[in-house]
Amino acid sequence: MRRLEHLGPALATLAAAGVLLLLAPSAIRQYQRETMIRRAADAERRLERGTVLDQLSQATRDIADVVEPSVVHVSMTGSIRGASGSRAYRNTGSGWIYDTQGHIVTNAHVIDGAQRIEVQLAGGDRADARLVGQDLRTDIAVLEVSVSGLQPARRSTEDPRQGDMVFAFGSPFDFRFSMSSGIVSGLERTTDLQDIDYENFIQTDAAINPGNSGGPLTDTRGFVVGMSTAIATGSGRGNALGQGQFAGIGLAIPISMIENVVDQIITRGEAEKGFLGVRGVDVVDLRNGRVRAPALLSAVESWTGDGAVVDFVSPGSPAEAAGVQVGDVIVTIGGQRVASAARMRTLIANHRPGDRVKVQVWRLQPGATHEGEVVDLEVQMARLDPETNMEEFAAALRAVGFTRLLTLTEAEARVRSMEFRRGVLVEAVDPDALIAAEAPAGSVIVEAFGGSVATVDDLYLRISRGLPESARRLEIPLTIVLPTGARTQLVIPLPRRVR
Repeated sequence: MRRLEHLGPALATLAAAGVLLLLAPSAIRQYQRETMIRRAADAERRLERGTVLDQLSQATRDIADVVEPSVVHVSMTGSIRGASGSRAYRNTGSGWIYDTQGHIVTNAHVIDGAQRIEVQLAGGDRADARLVGQDLRTDIAVLEVSVSGLQPARRSTEDPRQGDMVFAFGSPFDFRFSMSSGIVSGLERTTDLQDIDYENFIQTDAAINPGNSGGPLTDTRGFVVGMSTAIATGSGRGNALGQGQFAGIGLAIPISMIENVVDQIITRGEAEKGFLGVRGVDVVDLRNGRVRAPALLSAVESWTGDGAVVDFVSPGSPAEAAGVQVGDVIVTIGGQRVASAARMRTLIANHRPGDRVKVQVWRLQPGATHEGEVVDLEVQMARLDPETNMEEFAAALRAVGFTRLLTLTEAEARVRSMEFRRGVLVEAVDPDALIAAEAPAGSVIVEAFGGSVATVDDLYLRISRGLPESARRLEIPLTIVLPTGARTQLVIPLPRRVR
């Protein structure tokens, strides 16, 4: 009996414990539900009072409201000539209103080859646009529309900084007047794009896709800091760049470069580039042996940074006059760091003829093996002649009979009492050349390799990009408007030595 008496309390305790074990999960769940409901109610009351996220959303909406009236959708139609005739094609992109006079900025590749250009404003109105001018080397084009009441974009007075929030506007995949956001991931990017010679890109992770090209990139106040131009596609074939799908890296032309080019196109029909008169080699390429130049190795071995090593100075050039020497490492131009020869070329081209610019070089001291000094120089930029880097093509065109070629501007057309059309004027031809009968003086070259030509530089550039690396016969297909107004197609043979 005593054993049973002792077991009674124990059994009661075990029973109570068993009941608690059975009820505990249910009680815990009930407590959790009540806690969640209470927290949700507290959160709802706080959200009703407004949060930082509301302020952020409102700020983003404000940016959209400010920027969208200045954004346009650009569409163009053209035709491709082939063996079986012409085939029409269409391309679309984006742009933005530059001023109240109706100028619109976009990428040159968006309207390349256009026979008709149309823009759609944010309000839905459509208007035909004419091409004012383009700069193929920077991929910038200026259009003009005759529309009143335009709302120009507000433009930043300075380029953005790494880490800044930015917003990309445009028509990705033809989803018109879209907006995406991100940050400035990097600056001063060069990518070796085949169709752009002077690169100084803003890198951003804001979503940029086909159709965004030409659209504005703005800061947190709605000021344009750049123009979307290209993307890294992440196609699996290295660092592919072009008009593929978004892969986290977008590239935009900075506003400082845009304004320099656009203002010149509007005022004079083409953009002049600065000329310093130096050729450079990447320090990195010399160090790793990709470029063999024994005379420059001593400077590279002594210099610890990056930059461009001068391997040629043009006689009589601004560089020679300022004291730049072969073997100098160019460190800065106009206060901006030079990380490579490509960056050096871009910084030089971004200055206008006549600009006085500070150039800082590192120079190995005479007789020293490892000691050098930083030298501050001042140069006055000259004008880059289109033939400077394209002499082979200029000489080839002269050889077939085009003795003098001139960029035809509206002012030049008025002086000559001729109808203005954008292109290259054949100012003089060799009377004994076969070309004299087919393209006499007064003719205007308007296309080369099917691409529009607005300047002499455009012509040389189209030839450079159009000629195959290896071919049995080298020919340039040209579209020419004769003095009579008739349009004709010519194929100009070139000497083999051009390539």
